[in-house]
Amino acid sequence: MGISVLSAALLAVACVLSAFDPLHMLQLESYQLPGYFRWLRQNPGRAFARQCLPSLGAFAALALMRLLAQNGYSQLVASLAALLLSVLVYVQVKRLPAKKPLVVTKRAFRLLLVQLALGFALSLALLLPFVWPAAYLLPALSCLSLALSAALAAPMERAVNNWYFRDAQRMLLGHQGLIRIGITGSYGKTSTKFILGTILQEKYRVLVTPSSFNTPMGVTRVIREQLRPEHEVFVAEMGARHVGDIREMCQLVHPTLGLLTSVGPQHLETFGSIEKVAATKNELIECLPEDGQAYFAADGGWCEVLYAQCRKQKTLAGLKEGAPFRAKDISVSPSGTSFTLVTPQGEIPCVSPLLGKHNVQNVVLCAAAAQGLGLSLEQIASGIAKLEPVEHRLQLIHGAGGVTVIDDAFNANPEGARAAMEVLSGFPGRRVVVTPGLVELGEEEAERNRALGRQIAAAADIALLVGKEKRVQPLFEGLEEAGFPKANAHRMENLDQATAFLAQNGRPGDVVLFENDLPDNY
Repeated sequence: MGISVLSAALLAVACVLSAFDPLHMLQLESYQLPGYFRWLRQNPGRAFARQCLPSLGAFAALALMRLLAQNGYSQLVASLAALLLSVLVYVQVKRLPAKKPLVVTKRAFRLLLVQLALGFALSLALLLPFVWPAAYLLPALSCLSLALSAALAAPMERAVNNWYFRDAQRMLLGHQGLIRIGITGSYGKTSTKFILGTILQEKYRVLVTPSSFNTPMGVTRVIREQLRPEHEVFVAEMGARHVGDIREMCQLVHPTLGLLTSVGPQHLETFGSIEKVAATKNELIECLPEDGQAYFAADGGWCEVLYAQCRKQKTLAGLKEGAPFRAKDISVSPSGTSFTLVTPQGEIPCVSPLLGKHNVQNVVLCAAAAQGLGLSLEQIASGIAKLEPVEHRLQLIHGAGGVTVIDDAFNANPEGARAAMEVLSGFPGRRVVVTPGLVELGEEEAERNRALGRQIAAAADIALLVGKEKRVQPLFEGLEEAGFPKANAHRMENLDQATAFLAQNGRPGDVVLFENDLPDNY
């Protein structure tokens, strides 16, 4: 009995150590099991290969003990072998480079505790009656037992999250006079958030959710840790991968102003259709109070459809001729943009260091909201002049050896990629695109990547396509359709190989666009 308990404890620890790689993927999927199971289906080799090593070691030790002697210590030795090899797996995983490494947050720590308890219970159940080899399969199946642990921990996590959620709600609603703003869209919402925050700082003390914090728990954390009595405006980015996500965000923030930047084919694997994407984004507008203000991008598409359906106070803003807020006389260059901002209260010339015509659309949308909050044209123009590129979103970097880098690695949508190619085409010199293509576009993914290939052909001289041959094949097809020279299109296994190619073949005056950078779970 004592040996079985100790053996079960060793196996349980082995299950925890073997689960760190799957835990990383689960965390990247925001702890959503459907996305995690999709990763398992798409990457069965990675999911099981490393985790199998402790089990193979346990079976080898068990076989050796059976060969040498029949005694009760064979299961203990096998369990110890599984533990030692799981330590090696853990060390290997920790050393692997990651774009967004695993962070052992409180939630991740709680999940590992559940995994430990589950591993101990399963091991003990299998080992107590007799030495049963199935017990030593548990480390190899840690990616599946982690999913079970996540399901078992779900009620506890909901209770914890609800407490923090309600506490953040209380803080926001108890902040007298605070202007609460929600921003959503298929793309452009992070840039728009920072643009609006910068402009509003000309008049108000503003708290903007940092980086890409756009989930209920991410925004909850910002509210609880950063909201201060002196803040007058709170700007929250609202992301969504499922119907109802924006509505949940609105239950937290209770926005009085809402900005809709775009509606496009983003996250179609989870939404299923563009109509569901539009309906989900429109949840922000539906949740505004009756006296709330809704601002829509004049995109000639879904945003204008939703604008027409809106029965609340609303404003249309963008590049479209005839929109009450618009830009004219737009001049785009590698150093930024200049334009004249046209509003119902008058016109004013503006200069922005942001790259690309599409960013002017975001600026005009924010200018409309700023004027609605009482900023003068002069204050708005002053704020526009102070704008800075958001990290990894068409961020201009002067690299070594006279090479210019356009870092658009965070972008991952068709419209943003098209805009990036437009920006690249405006630069002199030899132009290079480094991209893995687009993902999470469901049945449209292949055709969207073929279209991206054609856009690359029109903008670039060299294309470095990063990833597995099957994934990047549509990009090659698009390049070929557009007559791009085959000798100038190269497949790279990974970003490191692409970077090495650039170091070897780059020359002064080159302009290199890094377009999208798939997360570790891809």
